Amino acid sequence: MKIICIGRNYAKHIAELQNEKPLNPVVFLKPDSAILTKNQPFFIPPFSKEIHYEVEILVKINKVGKYINQKFAHTYYDEIGLGIDFTARDVQDDCKAKGLPWEKAKAFDGSAVIGAFFPKESLGDLNNLNFKLKKNDQVVQDGNTNAMLWKIDELIAYVSQFFTLKKGDVLFTGTPEGVGKVAENDILVGILNGVENFRITVK
Repeated sequence: MKIICIGRNYAKHIAELQNEKPLNPVVFLKPDSAILTKNQPFFIPPFSKEIHYEVEILVKINKVGKYINQKFAHTYYDEIGLGIDFTARDVQDDCKAKGLPWEKAKAFDGSAVIGAFFPKESLGDLNNLNFKLKKNDQVVQDGNTNAMLWKIDELIAYVSQFFTLKKGDVLFTGTPEGVGKVAENDILVGILNGVENFRITVK
């Protein structure tokens, strides 16, 4: 399986990082080694002093597709989840300043938290999903998919132009504003439509 990630999909997050609003979705990949094993802590890697959390709605692909028409995109997934795209912000900023790719800031081991998946029919309107991230019992990110610049079906149609989607692939759909630094002993809890989805300890 592969992990396909979307950047700059929420206007307020674009503003908080002082990035330029893109004309098309920003796409990058994480390898399967980026997945944080279930119930394991997240270890801050030695190469970064500024690891940021980014909570995101996840979509699990259920069949093979290429050049998917947007009106059929909904048939390529039946489960929705929640996760974190951990980012080495200092490494990313350095790479961006030099005009270099920034996979090592996004795709390092353990950088992809994948929480529980739920049948999409159980969640109601997918364009009105509430999700939150709590850090040490304080809400630090509070998002809703209605603020996405590109909705789920648009993203699937777009990325399938470049990558064949396969069963088990996971799409990270972008993060709302409120990203910030993690520290040792932080507890991160993801909440999707009012239900706890994952709980991570930072080491």
